[in-house]
Amino acid sequence: MNETYPFSLEPLPYDYDALEPVIDAETLRFHHDKHLAAYVEKLNAAIKPHQDLHNMTLEQLLTEPDKIPEEAKTPVKNNGGGVYNHQVYFNAMEKDEFTTPEGEIGKAIERDFGSLDAFMKEMTEAALSQFGSGYGWLVNNNGKLKVINLPNQDVPLSDTLYPLLPVDVWEHAYYLQYQNRRPDYVNNWFSLINWDYVNKRLEDSRQWFEEHQ
Repeated sequence: MNETYPFSLEPLPYDYDALEPVIDAETLRFHHDKHLAAYVEKLNAAIKPHQDLHNMTLEQLLTEPDKIPEEAKTPVKNNGGGVYNHQVYFNAMEKDEFTTPEGEIGKAIERDFGSLDAFMKEMTEAALSQFGSGYGWLVNNNGKLKVINLPNQDVPLSDTLYPLLPVDVWEHAYYLQYQNRRPDYVNNWFSLINWDYVNKRLEDSRQWFEEHQ
């Protein structure tokens, strides 16, 4: 995520119907083309008047708030978080075909949760216990995997946290298809996880910690 202003709407890495039947094409189209596009547009609008921000990456904008002018702090945090979280969310999914984590992420899940089932249970609880809008997250917590939830578009990115895998529980992520059945959506979402992408983010997290400690 080394892009700088003006930020662009990153295309989906698959067709709109690729995640059916778990996420239907209409939901995915609205989610990406309307909701994410609005975050991109509002982020650019917040940054445009501030020349000093034009060369900052999205990760820098989200982790270096002291460099953000006071009037831009909230819109950059909210909309920048919306862009970042959605990019990870969309890229962390692929065609509906349940796979198990392999490689380093598989070993780390076994080490830190005991089993894939135990991880899925924690992730489900985090997603379902998030009051209102937000995300359930698998994060690298300074070398150890952890499940957390965060409200709104907060991003688990800091000197000790790096985001690996999100499940979006904002209603726009599932309501057209599932209405109020968040548990059904979350349970079905597990079959979409792109573990190769999560593995890549685990690798990236190590470099992030080296650069920020």
